[in-house]
Amino acid sequence: MHVHRSGVFVLAASLMTGAAGFAFAQSTAGQDAKKAETETKDAAKDTGKDVEKGTKKAYKATTGETKKAYHKTASGTKKAADKTAEGAKITADKVEGK
Repeated sequence: MHVHRSGVFVLAASLMTGAAGFAFAQSTAGQDAKKAETETKDAAKDTGKDVEKGTKKAYKATTGETKKAYHKTASGTKKAADKTAEGAKITADKVEGK
């Protein structure tokens, strides 16, 4: 009879340990899912911030280069107009014989 009681005790102890282990496994799985969700959300935020930063940087660089090209074009156009006017004056003087 003594062997039978110890067998029952071992069986009961293993069942209780198994139930506790199962409950712990469920708790851990839930925590893992929550942690994965948080990490995914944080990664998406970081990606969004990086994209925003890159977009602003590209915008500022493009704006600066556009202004630079505008000023160079305006300067070149003024220079060409001055040269054309000067050439027209020289040609007019030659035609008039001056």
